[in-house]
Amino acid sequence: MKTDNKNPQPKRPGIVQTIFRILLGLFLIFAGVNHLTFARVEFLAQVPPWVPLDGDLVVVLSGVAEIALGVGLLFLARQRMLVGLATAIFFVLIFPGNISQYINRIDAFGLNTDQARFIRLFFQPLLVIWALWVTGAWSAFTYYFRRYHNEKERS
Repeated sequence: MKTDNKNPQPKRPGIVQTIFRILLGLFLIFAGVNHLTFARVEFLAQVPPWVPLDGDLVVVLSGVAEIALGVGLLFLARQRMLVGLATAIFFVLIFPGNISQYINRIDAFGLNTDQARFIRLFFQPLLVIWALWVTGAWSAFTYYFRRYHNEKERS
């Protein structure tokens, strides 16, 4: 979402953002299906031991959530900012699994060295930014934040 100085309302995401939104949606659906089928054991390895639920249930629920978010990114254009925010929150919520995999030195998804597991940690914030950017949620947030700040300064 871009803003125009003459009309400071946020604009709809452009074609590049739309393409990357579709790619993120397809990625999430693919990952969600893998949670429920082929890579279930790999995803189970990422469930932190302190989670008070059965690990397999966590994998299934997170897979269903990923599929729902992916479908939302593909088909809920009118709610894209809300879906983008939900997707970003989801990526934040599953980040402890990545940290647990690193701290506990758990091999999964070919991440069989401390270095590989450590490097992976830096990709989760990129996923958060990706979800916010492609849905226009980032621009909307900054637009309304600036607007609120400017109104607060005037009063």
